[in-house]
Amino acid sequence: QVRLVESGGGLVQAGGSLRLSCEASGRTFSNYAMGWFRQAPGKERVFVAYISRSGGGTIYADSVKGRFTISRDDAKNTVYLQMNSLKPEDTAVYYCAARQGPTYSVYEYRYDDWGQGTQVTVSS
Repeated sequence: QVRLVESGGGLVQAGGSLRLSCEASGRTFSNYAMGWFRQAPGKERVFVAYISRSGGGTIYADSVKGRFTISRDDAKNTVYLQMNSLKPEDTAVYYCAARQGPTYSVYEYRYDDWGQGTQVTVSS
């Protein structure tokens, strides 16, 4: 099991930027692909972005493509989500998740470990 701790959430105006971080501990970070998900109030948790174990492959939800960038720094056991041009509809609790499988996935159930989440609020 890998322990994940998110940080970097907060309140930002529409059009602004935030960078979320997720630090992993407990297992070899480079063995895990990583994902970001989000859950808006009253809605289900949905996929946002994925990065492969090598960092060479990334996948984004259509709603964030071109605005968000996922990256990883294995030396720091950390995955990032750079969020630019934020919109009020990006308001949600953001979760990072770790996946041991070899292929990418947008499905929650394919991820093995989860962080506690960090709140992002975008004001209009």
